[in-house]
Amino acid sequence: MTDIEIARNSKLTPITKIARKLGVPQTELELFGNYKAKVSSKPSPREGAKLVLVTAINPTAAGEGKTTVSIGLADGLNLTGKKACLALREPSLGPVFGIKGGATGGGYSQIVPMEDINLHFTGDFHAITAANNLLCALVDNSVFQGNPLDIDPDRIVFNRTLDVNDRALRGVAVNHGVKDAVEHSDKFNITAACEIMAILALAESLDDLKTRLGKILVAYAHNGKPIFASDLHAQDAMAILLKDALKPNLVQTLGKTPAFVHCGPFANIAHGCNSVQATKLALTFADYAVTEAGFGADLGAEKFLDVKCRMANLKPNAVVLVATVRALKLHGGADKKSLTTENVKAVKKGLCNLLRHIYNLVNVFHLPTVVAINRFTSDTKRELNVVKRAVRLYGVEAIECDVWGKGGKGAKQLANKVVQLCETENNFTFAYDDNDAAEEKIRKIAQKIYGASRVEISEKARNSLEALRGVCDVDKLPVVIAKTQYSFSDDAKLLGAPQNFTLNIRDVEYRGGAGFLVAIAGNMLLMPGLSKTPNAVNMTIDSDGKIEGLY
Repeated sequence: MTDIEIARNSKLTPITKIARKLGVPQTELELFGNYKAKVSSKPSPREGAKLVLVTAINPTAAGEGKTTVSIGLADGLNLTGKKACLALREPSLGPVFGIKGGATGGGYSQIVPMEDINLHFTGDFHAITAANNLLCALVDNSVFQGNPLDIDPDRIVFNRTLDVNDRALRGVAVNHGVKDAVEHSDKFNITAACEIMAILALAESLDDLKTRLGKILVAYAHNGKPIFASDLHAQDAMAILLKDALKPNLVQTLGKTPAFVHCGPFANIAHGCNSVQATKLALTFADYAVTEAGFGADLGAEKFLDVKCRMANLKPNAVVLVATVRALKLHGGADKKSLTTENVKAVKKGLCNLLRHIYNLVNVFHLPTVVAINRFTSDTKRELNVVKRAVRLYGVEAIECDVWGKGGKGAKQLANKVVQLCETENNFTFAYDDNDAAEEKIRKIAQKIYGASRVEISEKARNSLEALRGVCDVDKLPVVIAKTQYSFSDDAKLLGAPQNFTLNIRDVEYRGGAGFLVAIAGNMLLMPGLSKTPNAVNMTIDSDGKIEGLY
């Protein structure tokens, strides 16, 4: 057994002690065993508490350790005498059994109990799946039971969901061959991309949750009238299934740092942030709240800033941009097989990706930024120095971190820099204005953040927008763009910092309860598929229940 496995399997601190250390009252804890708890405290961010966002460059398929750095940074802040708390997303079973495996950090920078968090945890994802599919059942039942709302089965727009990567469910027939029932087409989204996930992540109370659930657009009548979940009187039943899932979960890092882990929308096909309640609870009980946004800064950070911060009235004090030499080589044209050998030329060419993200954070959003180089053992001094010199020309510092091998001790220099940045004033601004038309918001994200030269909105997308203008005030809503995480563009093969490309928007969907539009770019799908050799087939469990291959 390795030292890291020994650390992960060593006796954890009871969650009651972690909560006491954080300042959460015992009466506001709902225990799930000894090391997990729901927290029912009402968020009330303390004056002067600092919000630190951790994001990353466009990743390789293996990811660049953004969660690992987030955990190490929070541990590092505590080691420097600050009171820090994490606010992270919950892992989805899709990636866990798909390509990436677990999503709880790595090495000595992990949240624990790792197996529980990566699997069923406290049942939040299952509750979301159940509430989503209950609404679907109520819609189809209404059609079956005389169709009092005159629902057009061919215009049902709310889809079923499942927290598994299953491409076979991207298109299904409902009621196929069922006597006296109306057959119609449907599809499954993965739970992390469904609207209920977004609603739970943005809701700030049970009443807010119910209101948002009632605003879900489910279908259109034959005469074109929009039909909402409230027309089916579904919101209370759905809220009953979600009442416990609404409460953030409290766990700990290997370094004993408290961590709120709650909700898990993907950043490539959803809005990519943990819950507003979890973030605000971290700001309530700690002086430094460290949170992350999924995938690259063009996706997760943009949505965190333009959607979550806008809706929840949050303002980050500093941004940590995670980069790896490995990913820079990939963006510089290196062969995937040679990412672990020295290649200074590829690093130099790949810097364009990192530098564009820095430019966006500093010059578009106007936020104090530091680059965290998540160091791998294969990185050479020459390669690391190339990165440091390049970002210095942009007025930003790059700091090496070894949080995988050293935990919080490997992030103390980064933690000190973050504290310094948090004390500076910033003029945080959004990438687009509230009153911009929907098409203009899409264009501004594409051109200001992605670097696109133009945006092509398909006829289908334009028709969808036109139809939605009869449902809601489309031009008052934030926009979430669903696109590949591997590129600034909608083409996963365009690495680096592509220019003179067109962003293609093939459709636009309305998330009435969440309160935003989803613009689907390129060939992005809301139900991922499994690879040829999924991570699931490499997992084992022995007669004592010990799991291997999950990490």
